[in-house]
Amino acid sequence: MGSPIKAILFDLDGTLLDNDMDVFLPHYLKLLSARVAHVLPPEEFVACLMQASDRMATNDGGATNEEVFAEAFYPLAGRSREEIEPVFAAFYAEDFPKLRQHTRPRPAARQIVQQAFDLGYKVVVATNPFFPATAVEQRLEWAGVADFPYALVTSYENSRAAKPNLLYFEQILEHIGQPPEASLVVGDEDMDMVAAHLGCPTFLVPGPRTELAATTPQPTYRGTLADLGILLFSLGEV
Repeated sequence: MGSPIKAILFDLDGTLLDNDMDVFLPHYLKLLSARVAHVLPPEEFVACLMQASDRMATNDGGATNEEVFAEAFYPLAGRSREEIEPVFAAFYAEDFPKLRQHTRPRPAARQIVQQAFDLGYKVVVATNPFFPATAVEQRLEWAGVADFPYALVTSYENSRAAKPNLLYFEQILEHIGQPPEASLVVGDEDMDMVAAHLGCPTFLVPGPRTELAATTPQPTYRGTLADLGILLFSLGEV
């Protein structure tokens, strides 16, 4: 009898990529606000960006995160989308790659993703979709796992909710055509483990940002990416 698990949803930052957002985000904001400084003063820009990000965090599925961000950010900034979008595009093409130095690849990441594909699982990169696809793709490259045929890679263009909203996970499962009980969620934070409320089995990879809420079910499994590899091997091919 085969494994009931048919899909694996991998978190990216802190799971497949060693990236402490408490370190990464200040550098990200500094570079991005410098790129936009000729249009908006940095402090004003960051305030608008944070408010628009908060809107994405509470997205109820009525529009994509990109649309929610745009509807909030550009009026707050008092600038047109046509004026600032090319500046954002230049930032992600020229400046965002410099942030790689603040991350480190995890040696086991490529091996475990390759193993998941070899065993026949549907594989999803379930990263919190506050960033555009180019920023996700670049971080996947930094992690050494950009070249796999994922069933889905979440970004702000294709997502209509964000972690820890369960709607985010529901949308992924609908996209890949799998029920919760067949979808293993792998991550390092409470916002990943909450998928258990839907009935998803979970695998916690403990890290600096691991702090589970009292209301979050205990992970089905926990351990390193290498431990996950052992688990998948024991479950066998899908």
